[in-house]
Amino acid sequence: MAETAIIDFRTAPERYRHWKLALENGVAYLTMDVSEDGGLKPGYKLKLNSYDLGVDIELADAVQRLRFEHPEIGAVVIRSQRDRVFCSGANINMLGLSTHDHKVNFCKFTNETRLAIEDASQHSGQTYICSINGIAAGGGYELALACEQILLADDGSSAVSLPELPLLAVLPGTGGLTRLVDKRMVRRDHADFFCTTAEGLRGKRAQEWRLVDRLIPPSKLTDETRKIAEETAAKSVRPKGAKGITLPTVERAIDGDTIRYGHLTVEIDREGRSAKLRLNGPTSPPADIHAAGAAFWPLALARDLDDAMMHLRLNETEIGTWVLTSQGDAAMVEAYDALLAKEASNWLVQEIVLYWKRTLKRLDVSSRSLIALVEPGSCFTGTLLEIVLAADRSYMLDGIVEGSNLPAATLRLTAMNFGPYPMGNGLTRLATRFLSDPRHVDGLKEETGIALDAEAADEAGLVTFTPDDIDWEDEVRLAVEERAGFSPDGLIGMEANLRFAGPETMETKIFARLSAWQNWIFQRPNATGPEGALKLYGTGKQSKYDRKRA
Repeated sequence: MAETAIIDFRTAPERYRHWKLALENGVAYLTMDVSEDGGLKPGYKLKLNSYDLGVDIELADAVQRLRFEHPEIGAVVIRSQRDRVFCSGANINMLGLSTHDHKVNFCKFTNETRLAIEDASQHSGQTYICSINGIAAGGGYELALACEQILLADDGSSAVSLPELPLLAVLPGTGGLTRLVDKRMVRRDHADFFCTTAEGLRGKRAQEWRLVDRLIPPSKLTDETRKIAEETAAKSVRPKGAKGITLPTVERAIDGDTIRYGHLTVEIDREGRSAKLRLNGPTSPPADIHAAGAAFWPLALARDLDDAMMHLRLNETEIGTWVLTSQGDAAMVEAYDALLAKEASNWLVQEIVLYWKRTLKRLDVSSRSLIALVEPGSCFTGTLLEIVLAADRSYMLDGIVEGSNLPAATLRLTAMNFGPYPMGNGLTRLATRFLSDPRHVDGLKEETGIALDAEAADEAGLVTFTPDDIDWEDEVRLAVEERAGFSPDGLIGMEANLRFAGPETMETKIFARLSAWQNWIFQRPNATGPEGALKLYGTGKQSKYDRKRA
């Protein structure tokens, strides 16, 4: 695929078209000023601070950079440059023109960005505050909901709303319904009225119903926002005297069906509708983390993997199976894990571990079949073992390959497998895997640091199948070919249901419940048919609904 034809998730503040980033007294101000002519694709204008994927790519980049490049920042304010308009949400014309897969991937990425904002507030000491100076509708209010405090101008016209159902016959698909009742604990009857009232709520009622936290006279909104943000930043545990690290552009080369990163190679098999991702282990032992900066192997690999997943999601939608492999020195990977565990209180290490957590979560919710192959020369140890545990199915070769001088494949558990990388359900992948016997996870701690061969890994329950050299090629080939023959829709539904066993959380509700229903509703004629609300929005024509409840 030609480089010019792809959606690129790599950006930097100097290239932003829709956001302005300013730093002052420990506070970062992210100001939304969407360029109407700056849409990711032709055919629509981003009026009234409405957004498309391009706007959210910049926001996601800013959220990430603030964590790594600015340890002195303890609070982040999201606000609007526009008078009387905060954000009118996802651009309706863009949604009407987009293919179904683009709409769903757009919503998923936006969900992940909102969750990254909440993760920064909860775990990185960078508390997000939203200052609303006008209308915050749909996705605009959903952006506010991701923040810890919502400040609203008390001017009689500034309002918050989720008008998707009455106006567009769809849902607030980036977590709006879930955050209303689970996060802000809005009463169900209040939420029901709010979500069926296109004009939304303002002033006293919005505050009384817990939709916003503070009402501020418009003449004082800027000063009060600054005061609240600076007070919040002063309480942050961020190391204000520390020096951040620069995140340069992720280097990537696309050559036909091969994509090469610094620590990752992706090979696409179009006929088999699959992609093989090979994660490369470190080539040198760990050294000073801060001096290495973005080149520190765990961080560099996480950035490569994150970009590769987003590239495949949006640009290679027919590549339905990701075959996950690794290559490298397992003992060296273990040494990096040991350093991460030893330096757990270091702010930069915390951010690297949190980034791996988010990257693994992105893998968990990717609508692709995940097959892990543990072969001679693999280095699935600790942090990289999480890739195997995240897979829908895993194969580990028992013994050596005839004619090869590589030793037999092994797996190794480290301390990083027992807490630092929880899934969206709040449990580790090991705890989720062994829900029926939590004591088994405690027993596995005794295996930490031991190189487990195929028989031991199978006995420990860490892999699915352990074919020998004679059967390996056929079993792997059949597994990948079988996946390509099934209905993609059926696979997506099955995989999403099976991956998130255990407790239900706000996060799993957003992905497993809300996103699934939004996906379905986006395909219904009432929304996207020729006479559906999404298609007719702005034309003045009345939608014609199929009135049957199903």
